[in-house]
Amino acid sequence: MDTHTAAQLFDVLSSPVRLEIYRQLVKAGRDGRVAGELSSALDIAPSNLSFHLKALSHADMVSARAEGRFLRYRANLGQMLNLVDFLSESCCEGHADYCTTLRAQSRCQPMLQLVES
Repeated sequence: MDTHTAAQLFDVLSSPVRLEIYRQLVKAGRDGRVAGELSSALDIAPSNLSFHLKALSHADMVSARAEGRFLRYRANLGQMLNLVDFLSESCCEGHADYCTTLRAQSRCQPMLQLVES
């Protein structure tokens, strides 16, 4: 990940509404949530939710899959972990032997493998 991409992700997540949507999707795990569930849980009008989900989708922070008449949204955990890796790539003043990758330590790792397969 480069600085420009990381800055774009931070820009998308700088909206408190988008950040809360993303957190809800991370919490939902691999099952994700349909838009109606998110709208109800966050007390957001469907049109407003759609606007924010579009921005998150455009930034590859979420994915959507049609399920009948509904769209199920899931957090792209790989993108989230890429951002964490970018932020921590120079930790410990470049001494890789002092630091371990945060991706390997992530509590999301088992779920990430299930989502990506």
